[in-house]
Amino acid sequence: MGEAPPLGWLQPRPALLTEPRQSATIWLRVDNGRSLVSRSPEDALLTAQLETAAWRERLWDVVDRCAGEMVTLRRQLHTHPELSGEEVETTRRLCELLEGHGVRVRSLQDGRGLVADSADQTAPRRVALRGDIDALPIQDQKQVEYRSRAEGVMHACGHDAHAACVYGAALALDTAAAAGELPWPVSWRALFQPAEETATGAKQMIAEGELAAVASILSLHVDPSRPAGVIGVRAETFTAHCDDLRIKIEGVGGHAARPHECRDPIAASALLINSLYQIVPRSIDSQDSCVLAITKMRGGHTTNVIPSHVELAGMVRSLGGDVRSQALAQVAHLADGIAGLTGTKIHVEFGAHLPGVENDPRLTDLVASVARSLLGADRVEQIGRPSMGGEDFAYYLDHVPGMMFRLGAARSAAPAFGLHTPLFDIDERCLPIGAKILAAAVVEESKPDAARRP
Repeated sequence: MGEAPPLGWLQPRPALLTEPRQSATIWLRVDNGRSLVSRSPEDALLTAQLETAAWRERLWDVVDRCAGEMVTLRRQLHTHPELSGEEVETTRRLCELLEGHGVRVRSLQDGRGLVADSADQTAPRRVALRGDIDALPIQDQKQVEYRSRAEGVMHACGHDAHAACVYGAALALDTAAAAGELPWPVSWRALFQPAEETATGAKQMIAEGELAAVASILSLHVDPSRPAGVIGVRAETFTAHCDDLRIKIEGVGGHAARPHECRDPIAASALLINSLYQIVPRSIDSQDSCVLAITKMRGGHTTNVIPSHVELAGMVRSLGGDVRSQALAQVAHLADGIAGLTGTKIHVEFGAHLPGVENDPRLTDLVASVARSLLGADRVEQIGRPSMGGEDFAYYLDHVPGMMFRLGAARSAAPAFGLHTPLFDIDERCLPIGAKILAAAVVEESKPDAARRP
């Protein structure tokens, strides 16, 4: 394991007000983070602000103390990635580490995926954190000590970082609670979810009852378009709806020297792909977003035989509603037209539909507020448009309100390679930032109703 890069603040945190302040009625002092008597509305507000700043500082100090462990975990997962449906060793490693800290954990029924619970279950509401743990079928091409050792498998979407952030947040919350440093009872659940890339892991978590008694859920996703130390937030529509697309083209095979005796499915597939790429976008309002991509082709076995069939697969991404319906209908219409033109039979099948993530506005404001207190207002950016990527975090939001934010992860002095690319990497200084925002947001969301400001 290579030496971790220096960890620390990219800029100083906003200074805490620690000096005594004389009000019109009484001196207000803070001793060990706890305020003494206040007799005016202004002092009461100041007291609350000081107490909030104090417990956040203590909680963030705990995260700082385990930042090195978070980097080590992230590099271990990056070195030994596992595909969706195969996350057994990843689960075992997380279980071993959390149990070593005395955290209560249990694996999902098939041994892939892990749930950790707080020792304190007395809070009126339980807040969940979700970190996915699966990798992608991509060959890692980075020249670093922690590059993937699994042939053709790589954490190219940052799930190793997501797991490390949730791990750090869980440790910080558990440690702070044991030391009596949280301002009120906090009940949390950490979901280390398998199979996000196949959009089946969240459904499995839900089916096994892991959202039971959960009032809200928070998550994050690394963002190589933003530098470490910056986050992006967006209320309501956050990601696209995604529809799996599978197409089978049946023709008549034969000798490659006599194509006139065949119904060539390869020629039909080429015509269909070009038509899909050209016509589907032009059938959608230019102000709406729709992306269609064919990402897999299979047909033929040798150079002198025209095959009898070709199979295509891809995905249609949209922001839902009428745009989605239009796009799916246009795909089917074009397939019928190309089939008639080429004398082939074209079967179109739309698979699982992954809904878009809809961030809860109240939770979005809460996370943004926590992040501003940590990073400064200029480092909390509003995301202007939804992502056309998909996220099975959306399935949780069918049951409870939730929120996902973008965690800046780019190195400022190095080129930023995108998600799902063989050179993708992160600035590991983002890990404690993600953990601090998640941990503090859990505490804020657990605040008793009587202590909440209107």
